[in-house]
Amino acid sequence: MLAKALDGVISQVTASEFSYEVVVVDNDRRRLAEDTALRFQSTNELKIIYDCEPEQNIALARNRAIQSATGNFIAFMDDDEFPDEEWLLNLYKTYDIFNADGVLGPVKPHFETDPPQWIIKSKLCERSSFETGTILKNSRYTRTGNVLLSRDVFHGQESPFDPHFGLSGGEDTDFFKRKIEKGFVFVWCNEACVYETIPPERQTRTYFVNRAFLRGMTTVEHVSFISFDTIKSIIAVLLYTPALPFLYIAGQHLFIKYLTKDCDHLGKLLAYCGLKVVKKRLEQ
Repeated sequence: MLAKALDGVISQVTASEFSYEVVVVDNDRRRLAEDTALRFQSTNELKIIYDCEPEQNIALARNRAIQSATGNFIAFMDDDEFPDEEWLLNLYKTYDIFNADGVLGPVKPHFETDPPQWIIKSKLCERSSFETGTILKNSRYTRTGNVLLSRDVFHGQESPFDPHFGLSGGEDTDFFKRKIEKGFVFVWCNEACVYETIPPERQTRTYFVNRAFLRGMTTVEHVSFISFDTIKSIIAVLLYTPALPFLYIAGQHLFIKYLTKDCDHLGKLLAYCGLKVVKKRLEQ
């Protein structure tokens, strides 16, 4: 997947608007991605920087990427994604037009083999998208899988991404929440699209349930226990849980869709009680 990601990144159409370099941070002390990165280094004129963050922690890996990069802007894309050929150009143009501090774009699912029908019908792999220029005021719609950020956003911070979220995920939501509260402005570019490869191991009910629990548990870092969100979660669990047997009969796509919603809210409530039933992502 890294090779596919790099193929897409080095082939970007820039229309002479800017130059760019590529930073690959290997979050593995075994340096398993090094050979792939070095192969691209030796066969391309584009500057490709390879670095390694030996401690398995996605926040530390992102921080190391920022330290290794030399440009005025930082664009993030994950190694299981690949971009449209005008991905960077569309992000940059939107940044320039709307005078924002950062620009985010859509991440669409890509299946190399036909997925189970319940995944398609439930739309569990689809994410919210917005009209270009929409200001993102809620951090729940932010992520680092497709974003261009002015380097000024990181000014004065040695570790912009909090290592506390390094294994569970949620470091990007936490980052954007803090920045939005400080007045930084992030807008949407619907034309700057990347595609996330969904391998078979991420097409299981266990994977989606695991991710839902983690999502709920990381939410408590940002929301007080005494809040409307907590009341909403209590009501949701009371409604969704008894409905699950009926939804199972109605269809697998409805069952898994509302099971993940239930686990999302349940994970939040359990975390408030000091119980963390899932501690890290399955793919890590």
